[in-house]
Amino acid sequence: MTIGSQFGMIGLGRMGANMMRRLHRSGLTGVGYNRSTEVTKDLVDEGVIVGAESVEELVATVEQPRFIWIMLPAGVVDTVIDDLVPLLDKGDTIIDGGNSHYQLDIARAERLAEHKLHYIDVGTSGGVHGLDRGYCLMIGGEQEPVEGLEPVFRALAAGVDAAPRTGGRTGGLVQAEYGYLHCGPAGAGHFVKMVHNGIEYAIMQAYAEGFNLLTRAGIGREDREIDAETAPLGDPHHYQYEIKVDDVAEVWRRGSVIGSWLLDLTAEALNRDPALDGFHGQVSDSGEGRWTAIAAIETGTPTPTIVDALFTRFSSRDTDRFANQLLSAMRAGFGGHSEKAGEGGGDEGEPTNGGTTK
Repeated sequence: MTIGSQFGMIGLGRMGANMMRRLHRSGLTGVGYNRSTEVTKDLVDEGVIVGAESVEELVATVEQPRFIWIMLPAGVVDTVIDDLVPLLDKGDTIIDGGNSHYQLDIARAERLAEHKLHYIDVGTSGGVHGLDRGYCLMIGGEQEPVEGLEPVFRALAAGVDAAPRTGGRTGGLVQAEYGYLHCGPAGAGHFVKMVHNGIEYAIMQAYAEGFNLLTRAGIGREDREIDAETAPLGDPHHYQYEIKVDDVAEVWRRGSVIGSWLLDLTAEALNRDPALDGFHGQVSDSGEGRWTAIAAIETGTPTPTIVDALFTRFSSRDTDRFANQLLSAMRAGFGGHSEKAGEGGGDEGEPTNGGTTK
């Protein structure tokens, strides 16, 4: 018996499918199930998985003690767990590798313990590039089942060669240097991943703001209407540049202290579409930034950059429209200031006055 015969994956989407492919590259062929049978068939045809047509068939096919990994949106994980519990046996383990809230992990572990089942939460970073780059895995749960999954974690993780060894580290390699880490008991893995994603929000926001400023470095070359409603540009002579932001991203990738994989992805995007015309700029958030902000508030920990990045994502979806309308209305009320068309209030070509379209 090998860990491959004991391992099953529920959810073969962009992440789950590539994780099974990476496991297969290391000689671990587990059982896979996906609601879309076409996806399952494709992976079976590749020889990557043993296919199952239902959760029941997956459980029946995986050998004991079973390790069943759920790779699905956070909102459906508890439903799948409820389906699994009556099918599993004492000593089996359920793993949630998605982006669940860590507090749910604590409750799940306690609930499953009553059924003599183990629960592990695995914060998984790597996205669609994880197949080749490997994944960064942040793990929470009991020591024994975590150790049982060691071959899976080692196969999925980015590995020692993904980064040079940190200066000052000596002796044998530790777990974290392989690209995975048992962070603590239930919920610890998703807590670390939550903070990881909060940091990701802030880094992305810093890049976005910086590149946006670069695109406005030539504003002094534009003809600007002089009126009482707009603060004048101090000295147009200071803003006469035409900076190619795609080339800036490229040069920053080489030797810069702000180089990163996110910058690599930024450079790729700007190379394809320097004006980013293919994007509307409505930025979603999947929850982790919100949870990071809540944890920061509850623990009294200052995280202003992360919180600001989260609120900027909200604003990108036009959720501050009424607030901006009210600001314009107050300005019109106390000073008789007319709202300028196309600058936050009215649409281009639709002049407004005090918030009222004429």
